[in-house]
Amino acid sequence: MGAEVGERVPLRGGRPDPTRPSVMHLDLDAFFAAVEQRDKPSLRGKPVVVGGTGGRGVVATASYEARVFGIGSAMPTARARRLCPNAAYLAGRFEAYRTVSHQVMELAHALSPLVEPLSFDEAFVDLSAVHEGLDVTAVTDIAERFRADVRHRTGLTVSVGVGASKLVAKIASDLRKPDALVVVPPAEQQALLAPMSVRKIPGVGAVTGDRLIRSGLKTIGDLAVADEGELVRMLGKAHGSGLLAFARGVDPRPVVSEREAKSVSAEETFAVDLTDRADLDERIRRMADRVAARLATSGVSGRTITIKVRRYDFSTLNRSRTLPHASSSAKEISHHATELLDMIDVADGVRLLGVGVSGLSEYSQIDLLAEIEEDPVPLPDEDEPEDGVEGVVEGGSPDPYGPPAATGWRPGQDVTHTGFGAGWVQGSGAGRVTVRFEGPHTPVGRIRTFRDDDPDLAPADPPVFTPEPS
Repeated sequence: MGAEVGERVPLRGGRPDPTRPSVMHLDLDAFFAAVEQRDKPSLRGKPVVVGGTGGRGVVATASYEARVFGIGSAMPTARARRLCPNAAYLAGRFEAYRTVSHQVMELAHALSPLVEPLSFDEAFVDLSAVHEGLDVTAVTDIAERFRADVRHRTGLTVSVGVGASKLVAKIASDLRKPDALVVVPPAEQQALLAPMSVRKIPGVGAVTGDRLIRSGLKTIGDLAVADEGELVRMLGKAHGSGLLAFARGVDPRPVVSEREAKSVSAEETFAVDLTDRADLDERIRRMADRVAARLATSGVSGRTITIKVRRYDFSTLNRSRTLPHASSSAKEISHHATELLDMIDVADGVRLLGVGVSGLSEYSQIDLLAEIEEDPVPLPDEDEPEDGVEGVVEGGSPDPYGPPAATGWRPGQDVTHTGFGAGWVQGSGAGRVTVRFEGPHTPVGRIRTFRDDDPDLAPADPPVFTPEPS
């Protein structure tokens, strides 16, 4: 399904100067897990896994202490638990991560107006938009100040790579993680890239990597001297020529301040296969509400409505319908998505369901009239997954929430108690909820257990991290 709608008038930089290290790539280290360790003193230095906590949950981020056990992103949580049963498995706190992401992107925009976010924790920055005549010394100073500013403002570490192109900057930021800075002088980039595996090149996934390696092209250096015609026959014109250019260090892609999305969507993976048609129709209505809210926020409408259905046997079906007019009406999106679902046999169970709108354009008059005629429906937060499901957040990453416990208490959730103050949920079940009372600026806190319906216990906003005075 599509990504979140972005700005529709992107600000683009020019082609990067291949003789200047002017492109910076920032990547916050183990981002979700690092925010949890910052806000929860008892988890610092210990393995932490953030992601879906249900039976079909997926790891979104693992702390470096957890990675020692072989746990990584996109791994099933059930497998992670077998590898490291003593890790802290947290469902995640979207608002906390979004706050930190905004703070870091603000610092990046202070360096240059040309900032291209890739996800909550990752972005490119074109330093040449502000600075002229950049050399290794100048960009090193800029990047070190940025890293220090990020640590001061957020309490987190960020790894930074700087090079003459997006390709080199991206690879450089990953070389010495965590908490590292690597600046690659243009004259040294070929020597740096040559011995690396071809899998390091963006766009080389498992299938392409295997094909290249079977053909004897194991390193970027091997690929750089390969015959272009052979690569085109193997991978196709665009992919083959593009990878050859990357292997030779040629990457003319500009930094684009905002990437315009072509569609808006919401999707949910269910903890158990769903077969009840009324339940599925209600899920569609709620997803249509979320999609409509995002369209409204961005001031756009779409003509094509699509549903995505993953069945019990993992087969995935897509059905779409193009309307005679653009729409952002939740009621209309839900109506057509439900009719599309009626065309699919769901008797044996649905594992995943998604609703999307594409063919985006500015609001049309019919959208405004449709919204006025609809009964008002309270819309959920645009990024909040519905109860009992796991979803997908911006950029295609696994949703860090996962399904809540039957009582609604999620592991890692921020709470407050009238007698003990602020804390977080360590676990719940059997009618009880266990809370550790601590925060980013407290010592390791004490644990207390309550009835899960204790009237003195309530959900809370994430704690505020306050930088120490400079």
